[in-house]
Amino acid sequence: MLCPGLASGAPPQRPFPQHVSYAAGSLRPSHRSQSQQDDDVRLLYEAWKLHFLSAAGSEPDGHPRYRVRWDTPPEAATVSEGQGYGMVISVLMAGHDAAARTIFDGLLEFAKDHPSEIDARLMDWWVEADEIPERRGNDSAFDGDADIAYALLMAEQQWGAGGRFDYGAEASALLAGMLSSELGPQSRLPLLGDWVQPDGSTYSQLTPRTSDFLPDHFLAFAQARDAGAWLDARAAASWTIDFIQQSYAPSTGLVPDFLEPVSATDPTPRPASPNFLEGANDGFYYYNSARVPLRLGVSALVGDDAVSREQVQRLSLWIEAEAEADPARIRAGYRLDGTPVAGSNYFTSAFAAPLGVAAMSSATQQQWLNDLYEAVRLSQEGYYEDTLTLLSMLVMTGNYWSPAVPETSAVPVRVGPGLAALMALLGFLALRRAWRAAPGFSAR
Repeated sequence: MLCPGLASGAPPQRPFPQHVSYAAGSLRPSHRSQSQQDDDVRLLYEAWKLHFLSAAGSEPDGHPRYRVRWDTPPEAATVSEGQGYGMVISVLMAGHDAAARTIFDGLLEFAKDHPSEIDARLMDWWVEADEIPERRGNDSAFDGDADIAYALLMAEQQWGAGGRFDYGAEASALLAGMLSSELGPQSRLPLLGDWVQPDGSTYSQLTPRTSDFLPDHFLAFAQARDAGAWLDARAAASWTIDFIQQSYAPSTGLVPDFLEPVSATDPTPRPASPNFLEGANDGFYYYNSARVPLRLGVSALVGDDAVSREQVQRLSLWIEAEAEADPARIRAGYRLDGTPVAGSNYFTSAFAAPLGVAAMSSATQQQWLNDLYEAVRLSQEGYYEDTLTLLSMLVMTGNYWSPAVPETSAVPVRVGPGLAALMALLGFLALRRAWRAAPGFSAR
């Protein structure tokens, strides 16, 4: 049972529904009215809360804690990724849900109560329902911490700093931990977590998860603190996506779940080998990189980022043609040349919903966008699928906003595949200089 009260008094400054105006030329679903779209999100949100949000006891002062389950049974564990998603969703649904701030603070409290044993500023990536530690290691994962930090910056704008938590100060402390323990000191690419040694032999600062490339997050982080480092991260991620698309997927725009360097002496990125970390499909477009269209799409839409727009368009235009304009034909995983991976002959919203966000940046894909929206708006699959669908539906309905101030005047230098023989870092430096020189940027 969820506790509805105990939130402090400040009303939300950006209550749902928001109906954000995205970048010029962006599409929105046209087959359902705005009020219908808002109701679609409300229904998905209430189902998501019912199936995946759990009360998790209370603090000594009586404030409730909450956690996001990674499955429907009450005994299902919590992963930091889900905790971050839940915090972002809670901020965006404030105004519809009177308990949104109570839920947000309870999710934050749970995250703070489960620190990584390596860097206590970060969250333990896996927490059992009984909260007994050390069953899967007590270290961090970059994606969970990144969404928690982003959500804290959103919460500062949504509710201010007058409640139980100073959200801006919490974000600053978390970002300091991420910079110290989860960002490559030379590459500025995200580490998989604080357990990775930057110069390790198997996992290092050159072995990122591509769905951790979060250009809008990194811009928001840069505007909060440590501007140079997070703009470097944004540039490094942008260059790396470009390089992989052009070098390994020129006809599809697909990116793999994980990357690794060509060799111990050549840091140029390449798709990871099978079983690099999670399974045989680690070097393919699979369940991790299925999030990339959502991440890049948000950057293109709310940040008006031309680089992200071009990158996400490559993938979006290809998938519409590959699926013959039928969302039901989208497979659950592809090799980078567009060949479906083994065992992928089924539809899942984990792939389709983020592709709906991608379609919003392509002027020719109105019907494809409408069809994707319709294919996922009633999603009821599981934690991962339904969470990605809810986040994607918030974007598609115009109800997603960013804590970052857009840099519409930024025109990054493009780095093409002709530099493949050089160190990846050398290509990234050109983009870094362009981002940092962009007019209108200011660090808080």
